[in-house]
Amino acid sequence: WSCKKESPIPTQTILDSTFIDTGFIKYTIRQGQQYCDQNTLKLINLSALNFDVIFDSSAIYSTINPNNQYDINKLYGFSEGFNHQYNSARIGWRWSDDSLRLFGYVYNNGTRISQEITTISIGDTIPCSIQLQNTSYIFRVGQKQIAISRTAAGSIANGYRLYPYFGGDETAPQLITIRIKD
Repeated sequence: WSCKKESPIPTQTILDSTFIDTGFIKYTIRQGQQYCDQNTLKLINLSALNFDVIFDSSAIYSTINPNNQYDINKLYGFSEGFNHQYNSARIGWRWSDDSLRLFGYVYNNGTRISQEITTISIGDTIPCSIQLQNTSYIFRVGQKQIAISRTAAGSIANGYRLYPYFGGDETAPQLITIRIKD
């Protein structure tokens, strides 16, 4: 004759039949757009950015202009100051040559520099980081690591968060979803 409280439903979501805890935020870039839907200004003060990422099959795409297939989309990172096209560091990505490729992607005093880090598999949870060192950004994706020169001074980046973005020259050819967990 009393109420019985049922145990709460686990706080998990389903992605391609895999459970992922709700610490992941789903970022969506709609077809015909470049910016993701979770693109709010967030000021940062950090010496390293650590996160996990999961790409689903929506990361497999073809551009209208075949040359644009080699443009680097942006995944996650930060500015150093208030112009990310002057000083910033991000991990970039693209689908090319039948692989999902991740890159170190930097602006140093307005000059863009990129370098491939590694390829990853669709559906895997991949640990990533960008760490500041005096004259370098250290990019880590899984067990792979690269360094790209850094012209900004100091051991702390003061700026804002940079979120998933599609392009280059073209907009997203389809709905793209990326899950990221700080």
